[in-house]
Amino acid sequence: MKQHIDTAPVWEVYRQDCECPMCLLYAKTEAANVGYFLGESVMEPSQRIEVNQKGFCTEHFKQMYDAGNRLGLALITHTYMKETMKRLSNIATQAREAAASEAGKPIFKRLGGSKGTGFQEPVSALKGIEESCLVCERIRENMERYMYTVLYMYKHEAEFPEIFSQSKGMCLTHFAQALEMAPKHLTGDALKRFVDTLTDIELKNFERLEGELEWFTAKFDYRNQDKPWGNSRDAVKRSVNKLCRQVVED
Repeated sequence: MKQHIDTAPVWEVYRQDCECPMCLLYAKTEAANVGYFLGESVMEPSQRIEVNQKGFCTEHFKQMYDAGNRLGLALITHTYMKETMKRLSNIATQAREAAASEAGKPIFKRLGGSKGTGFQEPVSALKGIEESCLVCERIRENMERYMYTVLYMYKHEAEFPEIFSQSKGMCLTHFAQALEMAPKHLTGDALKRFVDTLTDIELKNFERLEGELEWFTAKFDYRNQDKPWGNSRDAVKRSVNKLCRQVVED
């Protein structure tokens, strides 16, 4: 079958034995974006401007630091920090004004639900800086496109529904995303077949994992020490990844 540039990555992950093919795409997308922002984007003015505006979350700053490219990270962090300092100056002013206002209130106005309301704006601004992440934004955009591709392939690629039905389902994060996007891109019988298939394999594979996890715990009973592990040796890792998106690496 001839594969399109958009469908080839989906074919690739759905031919692998894993608990959630979409998590494999997530991991590849995340690694590619972390590498990009440490590499070629460092010298692109338009990208530096976007980084200065949005920055990165804690997890992706850590991944970039762990990647070892200290110079690349220093360059983008320096200009982002300079831009952040401008915002902090405004936030500090708001906090001082809120503190002065709060301190000047009569005691009866500093009680109950109105206490500290003036701090909401600077605190919200600080949280906005902390939670903003350009890598997360790019990943969300890419994963939406990949999920759309899965839905498109289910309807238009003759061989894909069978491969999809033989998969182990998805993690809860991508299961929810699939159910949310399915009625937006599928209609009629195609929608019903997709949801029926997805929910069937999801329930079946959660039941399988639950059994493997139970056997993992039972193996610690001395009476089961000499019995085979079966597929349970890595059941804890696979169960966590099934429940939360892939958070535990191999």
